[in-house]
Amino acid sequence: MESARQSEPLLTATIFVPLVAALGFALLPGTSDDSRRRITTMRIAATLLAAIPLILMVVAWLRFDGTGQFELLESTRWIPTLGVGYKVGIDGVSLPLAAMTALLFVASIAYPVDFGGRAPRYLALMLFLESASLGVFLALDMFLFYVFWDLSLVGMFFLIGAWGHDGAQRSALKFFLYTLAGSLALLLGIIGIYLKTDPRTFDIPTIIEQGVLPAGGAYSTLVFLGMFLGFAIKTPMVPFHTWLPPAHVDAPAPASAILAGVLLKMGTYGFFRFLMQMLPGTFERFAPALGVLAVISIIYGALVALAQTNLKRLVAYTSVNHMGYVILGLAAAGWAVTGEERAQAIALTGAVVEMVAHGLITGALFLISGSVLTRARTYEIDALGGLAGRSPALTGTTAVAAFASLGLPGLAGFVAEFQIFAGTLSIQPWLAGVGLLGIVLTAALFLRMLQKVFLGALPDRWREWTDLSPAETVPLAALLAMVLVIGVIPFWLLDVIDSTATAFTGP
Repeated sequence: MESARQSEPLLTATIFVPLVAALGFALLPGTSDDSRRRITTMRIAATLLAAIPLILMVVAWLRFDGTGQFELLESTRWIPTLGVGYKVGIDGVSLPLAAMTALLFVASIAYPVDFGGRAPRYLALMLFLESASLGVFLALDMFLFYVFWDLSLVGMFFLIGAWGHDGAQRSALKFFLYTLAGSLALLLGIIGIYLKTDPRTFDIPTIIEQGVLPAGGAYSTLVFLGMFLGFAIKTPMVPFHTWLPPAHVDAPAPASAILAGVLLKMGTYGFFRFLMQMLPGTFERFAPALGVLAVISIIYGALVALAQTNLKRLVAYTSVNHMGYVILGLAAAGWAVTGEERAQAIALTGAVVEMVAHGLITGALFLISGSVLTRARTYEIDALGGLAGRSPALTGTTAVAAFASLGLPGLAGFVAEFQIFAGTLSIQPWLAGVGLLGIVLTAALFLRMLQKVFLGALPDRWREWTDLSPAETVPLAALLAMVLVIGVIPFWLLDVIDSTATAFTGP
């Protein structure tokens, strides 16, 4: 499961450069009367430092061979008495997710936000969170994975609690307690796998290769359920999603973009890396139930989003809907069928593309919601209207992101959803048929949102509404440009993902 070729510390630098930068910003003095020039300088410096991992991931992409194994491995001893090592690497699933993570952090850090007189601390936390997030996707040791997983909770907790809106402390606490409970269940699952290894090891490629747990039995089921709970809360799947809407509504817009674009993907990535690869037989047993839960998430998320009058809460519930598509693709890929290996690989590829597409699209939508709040001081859709004439850039970026989210051809969302449903139709047509209703509902809710916010007569109170500034337009343009590139010429992404998807499902 792993390539013999070792690499220079490319991935290690990807993880630890933002961590060192975070330490530097944390040591800077902060005052409540920071000048605009100093704040701009710090934001530019943080953006440039955050871009270093993105550049390194581009280098890793160019060096990726697509062998179906783990590549660019870096490893060293850490806690040998426990079988814990520092080991990082990439495959066709982790590479796109890590690259998307790096890009989204650059855009989010560059995006204007009210620092509240604490710019160095905010930027330090964002860089710290970038380091932890990249570590989750690049770690190839279960212990190391868990360390980065928990560190990401800490970073997001403080971003929501300290820089969020009124009531943010309560939402931050709910987010932390919910996800920490899931993390503890995940830890029990990790220990359960570790105790079945011989010799004792946390090494992910070794565990995948050895297949240490059988498909049946109470022990395997308990390990699976513990890990499932941790990943389902983080994803989040219905009914484990209730922490998500308040966390999004009360978080600053860039933190919401990271929460939806990156942290939710840690859950779906865990489904693949741990449940599907380490426990394939047990995953097959539970795939039908996961497929049903996925369809419930798709329909429920879309219906509840359709009923929202709060712009940010609407976008938050679409994340429940879109993560349902991801789980549906994963369930189809792991279903116990024969002769449908190619369809399963297509479904798995579509699920990973959906993770990437959702990160870019929903990240952009949350940044846009921050721009709306800055100008309107409200997220209420009914308080807006007629903004198309006053803000063409805001209208255009919102429309592109909305149409991408509802799966319009030529944009990234369509590429992902087409593959998910094409693969699922060959495995379980009834699940795909019910899931397709979610696309119709998603189209309805976004068209309704665009109509209420941008069309109609402009209220008098918005006569002085200003369009997006260059500092807002450039990050949004970068994210939406990738959405368009993936939608029009997706082969460069599909080839990378398919190398691992085909190796997993078989020829």
